[in-house]
Amino acid sequence: MLGIPLWVIFVLGGIAISAFMAVKTGKEDRAAENEIIEREGEVYMKRLEEEKKRRDGEERVYEN
Repeated sequence: MLGIPLWVIFVLGGIAISAFMAVKTGKEDRAAENEIIEREGEVYMKRLEEEKKRRDGEERVYEN
């Protein structure tokens, strides 16, 4: 095969497979990370909403 040793072809194939797997894993990690961030954001927004309701309730008590 064009004078290229077989082991060189295997090494280049391994590099290509490794690069593909690195890109694939990176995308999966980013997707999982975004999902976690989204859930944490929802929890934070829920806490803010609860705190706002609690403060609105306290202000009404002081108004009377």
